[in-house]
Amino acid sequence: MPRRHVALALIVAVIWGVNFVVIHVGLEHFPPLLFAALRFALVALALPFVPRPGVPVRYVVAVGVFLSAGQFGLLFLGIHRGMPAGLASLVLQLQAAFTVGLAVLLLRERPRPAQLLGGALALAGIGIIAAGRASTVPLGALALTVGAAFSWGLGNVATRRARSPHPVGLLVWSSLVPPLPLGALSLLTERGSPVSLDAAGVAALLYVVVLSTLVGFGAWSWLLSRHPASTVAPFTLLVPVAGIAAAWVALDEVPTAAELTGAAVVLAGLALTVGLTAPRRRRKVGAACAGSSSPSPQPARP
Repeated sequence: MPRRHVALALIVAVIWGVNFVVIHVGLEHFPPLLFAALRFALVALALPFVPRPGVPVRYVVAVGVFLSAGQFGLLFLGIHRGMPAGLASLVLQLQAAFTVGLAVLLLRERPRPAQLLGGALALAGIGIIAAGRASTVPLGALALTVGAAFSWGLGNVATRRARSPHPVGLLVWSSLVPPLPLGALSLLTERGSPVSLDAAGVAALLYVVVLSTLVGFGAWSWLLSRHPASTVAPFTLLVPVAGIAAAWVALDEVPTAAELTGAAVVLAGLALTVGLTAPRRRRKVGAACAGSSSPSPQPARP
């Protein structure tokens, strides 16, 4: 990847990491389900400016239900109920392991042994964190965040099955789905909860809509359109690093020894899942074979 593309991937990772602190701030001004509903209602306002996803409606609905409503409804509830923002940024990355398992069950894909080992290792890391945090973090909040990661995995499978030629269009059009169920649930369960439309609350809402969703996902889709997924995907491992650091600085969430140990195990497992730990010799052989059977790659266009 050219340096400017690497820089863009790093910026996206930081935007998504800081997003967890912003969510924490936003939940001080909005109840969680309403906050999630408002997020996607505002994202849907970009509808006139993006192409149609070009896929059957059932895939748009599935992405809206799992990737958007399920993931962020559960994540916002988890943080609202006591999940630290920095820790949430790490636990949510279990989506990589869940995606591999769901792809096996639903798409008949065959994972590599390293991917299976990586998924098991990541889950073991979450177990270490849960054991170390049992006295300070409600297990219900942790379970909600793990559920958000599982919903993200289902959303990834739906996105993969859809194979939309316009991924940003798919994201925006699928944002029409979450506001209605999330808004209805908010009316049923959050009626009377305080809402504060001051500068901090509006800024948090704009951050999750504009920077995290439209800019972050748009840039990520642009990178994926120009580089192999195996090259781009590992940058997501920097999201929890940025999230934990941002929460440490902004919210004074000092990670415990158990968190740091569990985080290291989770990141190691995710590295196996996305293929960062493939033997160097194997990579060189693969590169040599690719080079002998295809022309030299052209520089990526900016």
